[in-house]
Amino acid sequence: MVSPRYTVRPNIEPALELVRKYNIPGPRYTSYPTAPQFSESIDREALRAEVGRDNLDAASPLSLYFHVPFCESLCWYCGCTTVITKRRTSAGEYIGLLEKELALTAPVLNPARPVTQLHFGGGTPTFLPPEEIDRLATVIHRHFKFAPDSENSVEIDPRRLTKEHVEAFRRLGCNRASLGVQDTNPEVQLAVHRWQPLEQTAEAIKWLRESGFQSVSLDLIYGLPLQTPESFTKTIDDVVALNPDRLAVFSYAHVPWLKPAQKIFDDRSQLPSTEAKLTMLMTAVAKLTAAGYVQIGMDHFARPDDELAIAFADGTLHRNFQGYTTRAGASLYGFGMSSISETDGAFRQNYKELPDYTAAVEAGGLPIERGYLLSLDDRQRRAVISDIMCGRGLDFASLTRRLGLDFSTAYAPELASLADLATDGLLVRHANRIEITDLGRLFLRIIAMRFDAHLTKRPGGFSQTV
Repeated sequence: MVSPRYTVRPNIEPALELVRKYNIPGPRYTSYPTAPQFSESIDREALRAEVGRDNLDAASPLSLYFHVPFCESLCWYCGCTTVITKRRTSAGEYIGLLEKELALTAPVLNPARPVTQLHFGGGTPTFLPPEEIDRLATVIHRHFKFAPDSENSVEIDPRRLTKEHVEAFRRLGCNRASLGVQDTNPEVQLAVHRWQPLEQTAEAIKWLRESGFQSVSLDLIYGLPLQTPESFTKTIDDVVALNPDRLAVFSYAHVPWLKPAQKIFDDRSQLPSTEAKLTMLMTAVAKLTAAGYVQIGMDHFARPDDELAIAFADGTLHRNFQGYTTRAGASLYGFGMSSISETDGAFRQNYKELPDYTAAVEAGGLPIERGYLLSLDDRQRRAVISDIMCGRGLDFASLTRRLGLDFSTAYAPELASLADLATDGLLVRHANRIEITDLGRLFLRIIAMRFDAHLTKRPGGFSQTV
């Protein structure tokens, strides 16, 4: 179903006042506790013991993440951990490091565990030449066995893609792809240093479909320089016409203290106003749902028969560092610089700078820079926050059963703190559950923050929540 090309001007006034009230810095909750809590002084022996416990069950599923940091040029809005280079020999050198890291990790992993999810992120995984992708495939399949229905995805930059790249990732086993688009307006593309004609994106999708990829997702960003509600409406129409299976519509995260390239936008004269940005978001929701997509969580959309939409409907949706996923219950093991691993009781993050990561691997040690050991309270709050971010609210009986405590009693202060959100129409409080409204979906991060024991009252260091 293709969205009609019409201009949407949603009534944003009720939501605008709430955005002004609640639009404070806050986490995106791809984990709990969030990455700022990770520490270099973590107890390494306790961390090794946690990995050992995680690998006792041979039937326990694995999720693998490989970070490929390289890009040929920097998109000025980018918040990812990247290495900007046109030096192609960097690819082969990096694959060599991944080979060594996998060999170092293999002794602590249970080789019988099935891989149910694999994701290549970046940077730009398609920076790797096809022959290096094949080399990496050989190494991965040497160390791991994959479940027959494993979801294997790769992030793709259409500007650097060839048909040979697509075929190489397909040989590796990839069956899903997400393509960075961000915006189809040429002026916006030039303003953020990412020139990408729509025809280039369409050709990439064609190659992926022809090669047997089961699902294609497109990523958009609203809040970029020179965007207007009218131009972003055109972008939505353009991408819906490409018939993707999923879309992600992200809010631009302006964090120049973390990403210096964003300082080019620091005077904010080119950035859309709060009103314009909210209009873009509400327009996207209106047009994508009119086109037949289901809104999932705070920023994802999928066709009703897509696994993501089905998982959202039946309450099995999960959220991790790659965003929303259907593969709950899998331990995440990350490889490459800056990658994060997650087991039930711990987080581990590799060195974020390539020289540090390289030195650690070459020295024969696991390249872990920092981590976090979860307390029982952390695990319990992680479940609560996950239900907020992935579902439509909180079911007290379900949480009581899963957490082993009386939820409404144990979290009475947090539940009481929701009164203002209920008054403002973001949620509805019932005797035994909390229901998040359609309006409340715009403020999921705010709702989740009420259950975060690690936040100060006015947290800094994060992007704005809306």
